Amino acid sequence: QVQLVESGGGLVQAGDSLRLSCAASGRDFSSYAMGWFRQAPGKEREFVAAISWNGARSDYAESVKGRFTIFRDNAKNTVYLQMYSLKPEDTAVYSCAANRVIRMTPTGYEYWGQGTQVTVSS
Repeated sequence: QVQLVESGGGLVQAGDSLRLSCAASGRDFSSYAMGWFRQAPGKEREFVAAISWNGARSDYAESVKGRFTIFRDNAKNTVYLQMYSLKPEDTAVYSCAANRVIRMTPTGYEYWGQGTQVTVSS
């Protein structure tokens, strides 16, 4: 069992940066791939970024490539999403998820956090 808690969301202006954190508790965090997903009002949940258990591989949605970076610190049981050059269309609830295998779709992720709101004003 893995419990996930996101933090770091907030209200920022377009062009600003923000770092989200996802703290995990439970067993074997370092054996899980981690993903970040987001859901805007009235839209389906979409993939943002994912990272393998050891950080050797990371994947990004096209919409965030070059602006967002996912990284993890297994010693701290935490995965991060560093976001630069934020745009109003990045506004959403951002959730982290854990899975044994890295995936770019929400289907199949075993554990989910509650999410943190990111609002980008123009």
